[in-house]
Amino acid sequence: MAASIRSTVGLLTDRNLDAGRGGDTALIAPDGRALTFRDAHALACRFGARLLDRGVRREQRVLLVMDDSPAFWAAFLGAVRIGAVPVPLNFLARDEDFAYFLRDSYAALAVVDAAFLPKIDAHARALDVPIVTPAPKAGHHDLDDWLRDGPDHIDPADTHPEDMALWLYSSGSTGRPKGVVHTHQDVAYTCEHYAEQTLGLRAADRTFSTTKLFHAYGLGNGLTFPLYTGATAIQLGGRPTPAACIEAIATHRPTVLFSVPALYNAMLADPTLPAADLTSLRLGVSAAEALPADVWRRWHKRTGTEILDGIGSTEMLHIYCSNRPGEVIPGSSGRPVPGYELQLRDGDTGEGIASPEAVGDLWVKGGSALASYWHNRQKTRAAFAGEWFFTGDRYRRSADGAYTYEGRADDMIKVKGLWVSPIAIENRLIEHDAVREAAVVGVERDGFRRVRAYVILDGDARGTEALTQALQAWCKDALLRYQYPHEVAYVDDFPRTPTGKVQRFKLRARTV
Repeated sequence: MAASIRSTVGLLTDRNLDAGRGGDTALIAPDGRALTFRDAHALACRFGARLLDRGVRREQRVLLVMDDSPAFWAAFLGAVRIGAVPVPLNFLARDEDFAYFLRDSYAALAVVDAAFLPKIDAHARALDVPIVTPAPKAGHHDLDDWLRDGPDHIDPADTHPEDMALWLYSSGSTGRPKGVVHTHQDVAYTCEHYAEQTLGLRAADRTFSTTKLFHAYGLGNGLTFPLYTGATAIQLGGRPTPAACIEAIATHRPTVLFSVPALYNAMLADPTLPAADLTSLRLGVSAAEALPADVWRRWHKRTGTEILDGIGSTEMLHIYCSNRPGEVIPGSSGRPVPGYELQLRDGDTGEGIASPEAVGDLWVKGGSALASYWHNRQKTRAAFAGEWFFTGDRYRRSADGAYTYEGRADDMIKVKGLWVSPIAIENRLIEHDAVREAAVVGVERDGFRRVRAYVILDGDARGTEALTQALQAWCKDALLRYQYPHEVAYVDDFPRTPTGKVQRFKLRARTV
């Protein structure tokens, strides 16, 4: 091939054909259908050829409003193959968000699942953006036709490592989504340093991600990582409920499970878990939020497998700090992934913090950092200091080099002049038998800063005043005297991003 894997993500399928794996299973679709690497290559090439026929060219954006499916793979890889830029979107976004995505990206075309067409159709027509969908109306293109007919091979565009490869809009956990621009070299960097060097993914593995492909974490877990290593990807369509995820593991036998803390916790509580066969798993991976040590211990006791908790971001494309197999420190995010450097800095002075256990703002440096926030030069400049990117997280580093999450920089709570970590209180609360999940925020009450805990109860527990007092005492018994919730609100669920991350800015806005 003329180009290397470093210069184009469009060669991910070729990589497996060249290695003689063309007939091996690349993907198990939500309906159980198995596709080979040769099948995946052909679908991507057919889609890419149709894009070219439609006049889509290098660096033009192709929006993907799609659930996990072989068609997603085809559209993503087909766009990249011709040098265009796929932009996977959260299909749960609001109608007005899609109008923003279309305008902001200058989209040349949108690929839309039938279920999501009502959200985007009118906006796309108003901007004269063509739509490809499996349920075509007047003026739309037939997605099934695009995938069924056409060449099984087209030559890839001769892209540069620093050309745009894909965009991802940030999840919106702190406000309006920002367009995060990533290059071809960023993708290869995450595959080499995390998938291969940290996780040890190989062709014999079968990966299953409960996080959807439109998210940076899910895109690596369910597309770029398995293609890069020759592993098999298992897809789940629809909402990743605990029962559906457990059934997928028992049926399709993945070796590596990628999920998030909230879902690991929910699977442990699901009534179908005790009878499920999870013995195929050799490893779990967690991201999006810090994994509580209590959840890690209960999962390990039930399955015998370790969960490697780590921290990543859309801006860094995937995980850059992680625990290692056989070296897990429950409750921590582990150590820097090979190829990345971390630094703690004082939030006020910007000076580096070297003393063990001191808390500081986390900065990261590595080869997968975003090229820019699209249409937002000011925020791009504010996020970087040279090669260093400000993550927005606060961490402490132990004497042996492990990093432990203390909360988002803007989520830390100052009470009577003392900083309170919401994570420490949350982790203590979920150790109580009555608590399934907890989210802690700072609120203003009569001119004073107060700590409020939102709690999801477990089992038959009831949110009484007696329980509130018991939970406050529970925290005071194990934490510093001021690290307890002044108020407790009992709720059925939290506002979340698509990955399950709690949207604390929405909780802070609540009155109860």
